[in-house]
Amino acid sequence: MAAFNLPRNPILPHHHHHHHSLPLHRRSLLFLSTALPLLTPLTASAAAPPPPDTTVTDRVFLDFSICPSYFLNRTLGESDLSLCAESEPVGRVVLGLYGNAVPITAANFKSMCSGSSGSTYKGTLVQKLLPGRFFIAGRQGRRDKGDVKPPVDLVRNTETVDSKAFLLEHSRPGLLSLCLSENDDDDDLKLSPNYHNVEFLITTGPGPCPQLDGKNIVFGSVLEGMDVVRAIASIPTYIPGERIRQYNDLAEFLGDGRAKSARAIWNRPLKTLYISDCGVIKVAKPTLSPTLP
Repeated sequence: MAAFNLPRNPILPHHHHHHHSLPLHRRSLLFLSTALPLLTPLTASAAAPPPPDTTVTDRVFLDFSICPSYFLNRTLGESDLSLCAESEPVGRVVLGLYGNAVPITAANFKSMCSGSSGSTYKGTLVQKLLPGRFFIAGRQGRRDKGDVKPPVDLVRNTETVDSKAFLLEHSRPGLLSLCLSENDDDDDLKLSPNYHNVEFLITTGPGPCPQLDGKNIVFGSVLEGMDVVRAIASIPTYIPGERIRQYNDLAEFLGDGRAKSARAIWNRPLKTLYISDCGVIKVAKPTLSPTLP
């Protein structure tokens, strides 16, 4: 059998062919090792989605007040709290809406502030306040209980099932968010084919609320009135004792429907805090306002 004698180092050329070879010196290898990564496209960063557009497209206002006699006497016409004679103003909060990021959610909120939705936030309660985190308003239900009358003239909000609508995080105080996971509307209302969710929350700080991220839709922020938000956050609330919580957990486990009704007053402000007025602020060029985080 013939034997094939292969060179022990085929990469290195023979000395008489040195003028055709391109030897890779140590310095050349070092240069290539540092230069090659620069030639590689950054595919990971290119695939990252662009951040949501938080340009403020509309401005609305909410005026907050306290009615000291509401729980004593609820004969305020149709129990519209805006008619409270002994109203104690807390202040005005001006909100900027992110109409480019979530146009349906922003438009529906604007309609609720202007009253063009067939309903309004005016004269309705702030029903929950979680100290150091956020407060909730816009609960739908009975008008004689200070709840929001269900709106009938709103567009169906398909953004509540769009993952892109949940990209903004509850990262700081003063963010406006549509309540989904925290929604406290009556179950009977939610079953209606004409149901529109307009319940909202505003983060009060001092820190972020990561537990709300990915579950509720941030669609605006406070432009003016953070002092009013802090004043609201300082109002005392009803916090049940540990024994009451244990009884409630047991009742819910046993299927007692009264457990949910009992929890409805948890974290409720001990003062009758309500939205005494609301509306839209007309500006000449709203889209030229600063972009906020």
